[in-house]
Amino acid sequence: MRISHIYLYSLLLLTACLPTIDSKISSFEECADAGFSIMESYPEQCSDGVHSFTRDIGNADEKSDLIRLDSPRPGETVSFPLELHGEARGYWYFEATFPIVLTDETGKELVATYATAQGEWMTEDFVPFTATVEASPSGKKGELLLKHSNASGLPERDDELRVPLKFE
Repeated sequence: MRISHIYLYSLLLLTACLPTIDSKISSFEECADAGFSIMESYPEQCSDGVHSFTRDIGNADEKSDLIRLDSPRPGETVSFPLELHGEARGYWYFEATFPIVLTDETGKELVATYATAQGEWMTEDFVPFTATVEASPSGKKGELLLKHSNASGLPERDDELRVPLKFE
């Protein structure tokens, strides 16, 4: 009977410590920085033993049939000027371009520019694009938004690829 009391006391003590562990780790980055193991999955996952955190890859998987960004990859640490390479369906473009916006971690727009098709864009097939983003962000992270070129202006035709990035 005495052993079960010690076991129960140890279990209660361990449970009482869990909220302290919870409060220290709240994101994938914090989990990885704390040295917890990262699972080989896509997107990557990290567990602190209590919770599992998934690396933010924006909406790359959901948009992969419309637009694909080869470089930079979601979550990558980048420097500026930033060279973009990828491919988008022809209908993502208007007059062979589509808008790109770089935001900081609060969502504030840092710079807006355009990507340019590197081939015949009047198709439903994928067409390569390139772009250069020049910025001097003061924060540590932000988001790259590759926007569907919506010549109609109709909100229901708006679309974008969101790519989270870290800044050097």
